[in-house]
Amino acid sequence: MSASLALPMRGASAAEADVIIIGAGAAGLAAAHDLKAAGRRAIVLEARDRVGGRAFTDTSLGPAYDAGAMFIHWAERNPWVQIARDLGIATPGESWGGGFRVFADGRPMADADRQKRRGAFGQIDRRLETVDLTKRDLSVKDLLGDLGPDLAPIASSGLLLSIGEESDRISARDYQRLWSGDDLLVPSGYGHLVARHGAGLDIRLNQPASEIRWDGPGVAVTTPSGTLRANACIVTVPVGVLKAGAIRFTPELPARNRDALDGIGMGALTKIALKVEGDRFGITPGTSFLEAGSPSRLMNFDLFPEDKDLIVAYCGGDHARELSAAGPDAARDHLTELLTKMIGADIGKAITGISFPAWWTDPFSRGSYSVCLPGREAAREQLAEPIGGRLFIAGEATAGGGAMTVGGATLAGRAAAAAVARIKA
Repeated sequence: MSASLALPMRGASAAEADVIIIGAGAAGLAAAHDLKAAGRRAIVLEARDRVGGRAFTDTSLGPAYDAGAMFIHWAERNPWVQIARDLGIATPGESWGGGFRVFADGRPMADADRQKRRGAFGQIDRRLETVDLTKRDLSVKDLLGDLGPDLAPIASSGLLLSIGEESDRISARDYQRLWSGDDLLVPSGYGHLVARHGAGLDIRLNQPASEIRWDGPGVAVTTPSGTLRANACIVTVPVGVLKAGAIRFTPELPARNRDALDGIGMGALTKIALKVEGDRFGITPGTSFLEAGSPSRLMNFDLFPEDKDLIVAYCGGDHARELSAAGPDAARDHLTELLTKMIGADIGKAITGISFPAWWTDPFSRGSYSVCLPGREAAREQLAEPIGGRLFIAGEATAGGGAMTVGGATLAGRAAAAAVARIKA
């Protein structure tokens, strides 16, 4: 244990809580549960009017869909498998759906082009199995550079729907170390599952933290309801929020932590849901349409998933940023135009609503999840370093191989809670 963690905690009478946790997403909930089990009083401050953060089951259109996290990734070691089991929530394996079709500008893609695309996919994994990254990190774009200007963008385009970022901004080393395994689904909603996990905790909604002072023996957190004091603070807000300066730190974060933030960006994986009523145009529920005419504007449509009256579109990278900035009306027009080419003019009449929780423009997210920039794969561990023995940053961005997932955020929250619990009371 480092010397900074041995700093004695102040008496409970001097503070409203032992620990203040900023953010009621997976990391914050995990930290709060573990601290409660350790006999520490933790208060969770959440800026939104709900629990769950980027795990959010949206019901605004009637049928529910997960607007954020959807899969329990690497289920063999993911803590949410047991959490769901304890809550009696089913988590079946991923279904292959009702088929898959590829389009270019809304028209069925020519067979030769489909074969070309199929051959390009998988090049990233094949190269990562043979490339030596020990001496120098590469961007994924550089990793694929020898494929040429035609195939390289196709080979990397799938990352827009997984990482949510352009290939020149993704560290190949960081991508290489990400955990893999079986994926499970939560039919009742991953966001609903995470929200249920918050039961029994002291969570205060609509309380964005505007300042965290850590220049005294403890911490003081400023919220719309006033200032709360505690002996330690765990900050679990997304990296995008920290980079935007939404929370002021007094004194400012140490240079190493600020440098770590400079090495991590935020992807823009985005889901846009359309309510579709009436005719389903002979489409089997669960069918996927992939618009792949332009690799930089890749978009996948899940049609009537789980037999629901929804079409859910996925996109990422700069295209998703553009749509997020344009807003719901422009996004609806764009999707309707594509679907009209794919299905027919009547689809426009069947679309009756849109839900667009754009993470990129959401002030409490500023992106979908963290992405290490090329050459900066060590930034995750660097960001997680304790600050002054009483301030800790935790979340999916500090989860190493578990980054970008709810499971990783949970493990990071638990690690931060363990560090706080080791501080002598």
